[in-house]
Amino acid sequence: MKINALLTGTILSGFLAASAAVAGDELIVFDWSGYEDEGFFQAYIQKHGGPPTFAFFGDEEEAFQKLRSGFKADVSHPCSQSVSKWHEAGLIEPLDTSKITRWDEVNDTMKEAFKVGDDYYLLPADWGSTALTYRTDLVDESAMNTLEVFRDPKYAGRISLPDNVDDVYALAYLATGVTDWSKATDEDFVKANAWLREVHQYVRAYWADGAELGQLMTSGEVIVAWAWNETPTTLAAEEVPVAANRSTKEGSSTWFCGYVNLKDGPNDEAAMYDFFNAWMEPESTQYIVNEWGYGSGNQAQMTALGAEALDGAGLGDVEVPVLAQIPMDQQLREKMIAEFEKIKAGF
Repeated sequence: MKINALLTGTILSGFLAASAAVAGDELIVFDWSGYEDEGFFQAYIQKHGGPPTFAFFGDEEEAFQKLRSGFKADVSHPCSQSVSKWHEAGLIEPLDTSKITRWDEVNDTMKEAFKVGDDYYLLPADWGSTALTYRTDLVDESAMNTLEVFRDPKYAGRISLPDNVDDVYALAYLATGVTDWSKATDEDFVKANAWLREVHQYVRAYWADGAELGQLMTSGEVIVAWAWNETPTTLAAEEVPVAANRSTKEGSSTWFCGYVNLKDGPNDEAAMYDFFNAWMEPESTQYIVNEWGYGSGNQAQMTALGAEALDGAGLGDVEVPVLAQIPMDQQLREKMIAEFEKIKAGF
């Protein structure tokens, strides 16, 4: 879902033209921009002498349509809401978990969410939180304890929400009293839509990736946002006065994403499992937590880091509601996608 999800048509078209030439030679990873960061898979580089070939998508719906239209890669990186849809469309194949050396260390809840029969379809790789995030020098911090700040006219034109249907509805559901969207009713959906429409009038921008939001908050154009925990982690390192509150009275949200085995990938699966195994290494867990502020799907290694490190990255336990972005009914999600487009257009 989630790091710096930028895509240009030039990059993708150039890759499409080149992909046939590399087929059979090296791993092709269809991913969010940012995940080509070599800190995530050093063990793969050490074994293969260099990184895989990467192609990038801007969001999962775009990735889904590209794959359905025949784009070929070996591995891709959907988040929890898309895996079932990709499976039902026949885009992914089961994992051979015997080839994932640290499979027993992987977060049980995340991996079991995508078990069909005896087969697993997702290697959980990364997860994070989405929470109220703000410029500490430009807001009244004592007011930053409720999601109602998004409806406060005081912040009109200086608010930013994600251009991401899952994150934005996680916010709307929490703000209207729903903490488990798998139990949301039609009435709950109507209330969430009404809340988003009210907040829309105050939105300066719907951010598409962490880098964009970081620029908006660094400049002071945006001072209140609903953001991934990447934002306060990276901006704090740049000495920008930004903080997040995962413990507002309404709560915050968590999401998780992972890698899938694309059907009929053009290259040898041995390289794919080398890539998967590299992601599960202890060094990769330390890197994603310390440098990006995200969690790893390797729960054993996350636990080994200790509570202080996890709390510092915004990944520790909180004593307020947490809306987990678990798989939901796909018909409801399609309705969310359609309604969000109307809201952003002002309808």
